[in-house]
Amino acid sequence: MNNHMNGEINCDYRTSYSNGTMEMKKSLVQQDVNQRKKEQHDQGKLPALANAYTNILRELGENPDREGLLNTPQRAAKAMQYFTKGYQETVPDILNNAIFDENHDEIVIVKDIDVFSLCEHHLVPFFGKVHIGYLPNKKVVGLSKLARIVEIFSRRLQVQERLTKQIALAINEALQPMGVAVVIEASHMCMVMRGVQKINSRTITSTMHGIFRDDPKTREEFLSLIKQ
Repeated sequence: MNNHMNGEINCDYRTSYSNGTMEMKKSLVQQDVNQRKKEQHDQGKLPALANAYTNILRELGENPDREGLLNTPQRAAKAMQYFTKGYQETVPDILNNAIFDENHDEIVIVKDIDVFSLCEHHLVPFFGKVHIGYLPNKKVVGLSKLARIVEIFSRRLQVQERLTKQIALAINEALQPMGVAVVIEASHMCMVMRGVQKINSRTITSTMHGIFRDDPKTREEFLSLIKQ
């Protein structure tokens, strides 16, 4: 039995379909192996990252040995690993067993997905909302997986334009739909905290593939729905 809550698909592992149960168990084991590999990778890189932050503090004129900063390099290193954890994740890993055959021929939209990323030019955050739409071609994906795709690519050093395209291309490759549309609205701290310091500015990027690019009516329907 499947329970659909908040976009998540919670599977009851007591299913009587032995083949499905076996595949699910294999998937869970592989996910556990991947997670342990990632943790080992992060631990191995942590000392060098922490040492780099110690040097940054020292070059800024701070004393890394004072009480308030003693553990800052270690904490900052762990935080940076989390902010960039998308480098250790792949789309096939998170989509495993989450693509389903479904004869649905209307637009699927998930909007207002929170996104946080780091600008690769200044290593400061940009954040906002992602709106995703696709027109299925006999296949659909678990709704939460669209948010996970956003997470994979946003948790890397990014520019908003590239992030928008990467999300769309990943969905297009995984599902081969009739079309994909992605719109991102974000505020960039490199414009708010430094430089021109325009605190109310927002950047909007979009990319359209397939029917969303070729058919103005379909594109307008998507744009109208995400504004509601």
